[in-house]
Amino acid sequence: MVTEQVGGPETVVASYTPAENPPGWRRVAGEVRLAVATALPFTRYSAGELMVVLSQLALFADAEGQPIRADLWLTREYIERFILVGCAHLGEASRANYRSKLLRLREALFGGVCATGAPARLSGSVASCPYTRAEQVSLWTWACGQPTDELRDGLAALISLGLGCGLGSSEIIPLRAGDVSVRGTADGGHDQPTVVAVRGRRSRLVVCRRPWESILAGLATRGDTADCFLFRPRAVRRGGNLVTNFVSRAQPSAGTPALRTSRLRATWLASLVEARLPLKVIVAAAGLETLHGLSRLMPHIGAVEISEAARLLRDVP
Repeated sequence: MVTEQVGGPETVVASYTPAENPPGWRRVAGEVRLAVATALPFTRYSAGELMVVLSQLALFADAEGQPIRADLWLTREYIERFILVGCAHLGEASRANYRSKLLRLREALFGGVCATGAPARLSGSVASCPYTRAEQVSLWTWACGQPTDELRDGLAALISLGLGCGLGSSEIIPLRAGDVSVRGTADGGHDQPTVVAVRGRRSRLVVCRRPWESILAGLATRGDTADCFLFRPRAVRRGGNLVTNFVSRAQPSAGTPALRTSRLRATWLASLVEARLPLKVIVAAAGLETLHGLSRLMPHIGAVEISEAARLLRDVP
């Protein structure tokens, strides 16, 4: 722990060195010390506190090949990346503490507003981890093996809407059978996509991923009317716990992961990123307002081979 020494905050700024003196520190130390010394009179934090957090941010930026410039490290967007990726190993309280200090440091030096919207709310739980391919197969096998039509259809609806369209529980519960439709293609061909009209605050149209479109379209035609609910059509009470209560009734199976709509959505998002869809397409389909929701997934996105990365960087328009 860094303390204010006899020589005062100036001594702390000049003498501070991160634990184990990482190689990158020699490159970034001067810029870190200059930024902290400039901001100190305008913040309530001590020199030691600011040196700790800014040195970690600077080392993270240096490892990513960023220029040695505090104005680039301390953009609101890059602070968010550092908190979500560089601090993923820390607990909620520590990440929130780092964010607060860095934002105050930024305000003292530069001010300004986050161009991409409000920062993502930190959660005490680990960001939803996508299901692996094997886990997806296990979930579908488990759903198809349930003892009643109600359980089989309900789980099929959850899985196809989650893995096929990225819908969360709050969007699945009010969905009606008539909100799922098969649209003709522009050229009049027979390859017709299944489209879901999402209701609520994030209303939008989502084209279902191909492996799930026929399953979803089939479920939509089983209702008595177009106005009946797609998920649990006979449930009168449509509270927020409708999905979790239903899943808890399903017969468990050893080795099958728990079904969570948040993980289904994370799997859908990750598949779109790895398929290299344009970011604007992903954000619109997901009903997101900023890219922060995607930042949380980045630790779970598969790495690209060096040769493939070089080809993409060189050749893709």
